[in-house]
Amino acid sequence: MREIPGRRRKFSFMRHGGSPALLRAALTCATEWRWPVLPGVGLRTGAGGRAGECGCPHQDCVVPGAHPFDPGLLAATTDARMIRWWWSNRPAAPVLLATGRRAPCAVSLPAVAGARALAAFDAAGVRVGPVIATPTRWSLLVAAYDLEELGELLHRQDWVPSSLRFHGDGGYVVLPPSETGAGRVRWERAPLRRAPGPWLPQVATVVDALVEASASAPDGGSRLAY
Repeated sequence: MREIPGRRRKFSFMRHGGSPALLRAALTCATEWRWPVLPGVGLRTGAGGRAGECGCPHQDCVVPGAHPFDPGLLAATTDARMIRWWWSNRPAAPVLLATGRRAPCAVSLPAVAGARALAAFDAAGVRVGPVIATPTRWSLLVAAYDLEELGELLHRQDWVPSSLRFHGDGGYVVLPPSETGAGRVRWERAPLRRAPGPWLPQVATVVDALVEASASAPDGGSRLAY
């Protein structure tokens, strides 16, 4: 089989500097909650690597470290043996949740808007589920939805800012405690560890407030960076 240039080097710098917490997080999601996960490409480290540089071959990557590469998104699994093998070889790899189908979906928006929306939910007594935070964006996990349902919800809006993004079937989000080019991923609202999994709100419950908060974010928060 012909070797892809740079492939061996790419994986050589992913074998060091990992944390057992990443493997524990991946196993919790997969085995306790049945959320399919896979390793992200991660960040380049070691000689010749710049801080925050993505481990993929694209020097202008817009989401450094925070996307699937090899394996691809379709490889996401709940199989504990596969997950242990992945993170034993790449212990620093970010944990990616493949959204949709029977797994949670997510709605993400700029961090400033996310904090504003969460405060509004709390003030109104609206219950939210787990919330993922990075320095630039927050993601609210919601129950699985399909495109028809989402389309009907968005059709009712006067305007949907481009900074508001929906992670449904065929999408993904980065889970804590991953490290990406945008910084460390953390839980703003941590999921409760219970069977069969953390409670999730319906997307219809949160979408109006998220559209409003995202529309009023400084500069619209339109940058793609996680």
